[in-house]
Amino acid sequence: MERSPLAIAVAQPPTVAYDVAANAVTHADMVRAAGARVVVFPELSLTGYQLDAPAITVDDPRLGPLVAACGDTGAVALAGAPAWDGAGHAYIATLAVDGAGARVAYRKVHVHESEQRFTPGEGPAVVEVDGWRLGLAICRDIKFPEHDAATLDLGAHVYVASVVDHLHEAHLAAERGRRVAADRAVWVAVASFAGPTGGGFGQTAGGSAVWAPGGVVLAHAGSEPGELARATLRP
Repeated sequence: MERSPLAIAVAQPPTVAYDVAANAVTHADMVRAAGARVVVFPELSLTGYQLDAPAITVDDPRLGPLVAACGDTGAVALAGAPAWDGAGHAYIATLAVDGAGARVAYRKVHVHESEQRFTPGEGPAVVEVDGWRLGLAICRDIKFPEHDAATLDLGAHVYVASVVDHLHEAHLAAERGRRVAADRAVWVAVASFAGPTGGGFGQTAGGSAVWAPGGVVLAHAGSEPGELARATLRP
């Protein structure tokens, strides 16, 4: 399948701790503002980085505004949330949301010891949008070269990571995103929280960005909540 150019945005939503309904509205507003086919949000973006937040299901009615925004714009949103599976396990997950609803697209593999409530995901995963295969990662996953290697083995054209870093760690997302783009010769998109988000993160780094294969930055957000960066990827 011949791929058309793909517009992708990385977003830094302001977040209300635990309030999925309010955060879904903010996500929806950013989807409408982004003008992109794919909009990527940070880790646990729908709850804030609150490790005790109740896990949600993909049919949660509070996601309605985000589903509607995706339907109206034709976008796919990749949003972060704690999610349950049918066996009662909780995961740090990426939800793929479009006009038809939400589904769990990926579960974080490299769970930190502070996140022991959550079960590690079984392995890498991709989401396909318009012939583009988007390989997914959540925060600590991007630290491990074996994760991006395994994700690229699934045929990913883009490595998409949702992260949260402290303000004093603002360099990490840039270093890791650039490394993957250079080492794997793929596009990389990293959405990083900005502002306060709980879980000990009084201030987070922002700096969401998109890199071209080889490591040249295509678009870069600043350090404030509410910012986003947008780039068009061309096959």
